[in-house]
Amino acid sequence: MRSTPKDQTLDLREKGKPINGQVQASNRRLYMQLHVFENCPRTNTLVDALCESGVDAVLYVDLNHPSGVGILTLSESPEAFAGEIRTLLNARPFAELQHIPDLTMFGRTYAHGYEPDLEETLLRKPRRKVLDPDWPWAVWYPLRRKPEFGLLSGEDLRGILGEHARVGRAYAEAGFAQDVRLACYGLDRNDNDFVIGLLGPELHPLSHVVQEMRKTRQTAQYVQSLGPFFVGKAIWQSPL
Repeated sequence: MRSTPKDQTLDLREKGKPINGQVQASNRRLYMQLHVFENCPRTNTLVDALCESGVDAVLYVDLNHPSGVGILTLSESPEAFAGEIRTLLNARPFAELQHIPDLTMFGRTYAHGYEPDLEETLLRKPRRKVLDPDWPWAVWYPLRRKPEFGLLSGEDLRGILGEHARVGRAYAEAGFAQDVRLACYGLDRNDNDFVIGLLGPELHPLSHVVQEMRKTRQTAQYVQSLGPFFVGKAIWQSPL
């Protein structure tokens, strides 16, 4: 195989809005993974293990399962999920629980190209959102668009995505909900495109924003699948 000339090397960095004519670019990203378990009637031993581990994480109780829990872990390094986080989840007390593979979600933060502070978007802001003790309720789900979405013109894409963004922004500005969007192309066993986390101080607005998003052109015409959904309330979070 011929090597690629340096001037043709693919640039895989995330890029934000140029500052004083200089491109913002970064190879740093935050990865998040949700694992869901059942047969956990008591959570105190899980809290103790997470505290001792030093891993950035959130422990949710599963609203739709009386003995279910969800564990969201986050790291800049994908190796952590194959290393220390894997080791943690294969040890007691997590090893004594029943894992639910269909609810596993994994993704990475990404940039659109117009962010004024790239590292805030990629690293600091999503971490603050999931670890904020004032926003304990969460709805997590994967999303897959129809293939034809990628063939739309730039003008169509801007209109469709803008409509979707305006709905989300209205809920965020009112203090009802904020979202975490993760790309999971090639990282999801069901070939999903994104993992979405909706976070809030109360549950009802999170359901309401999902309802409102159904009316947007993106969801109504170009989403192939949504879910399965995990709905939980945080009972322990790593300190910010």
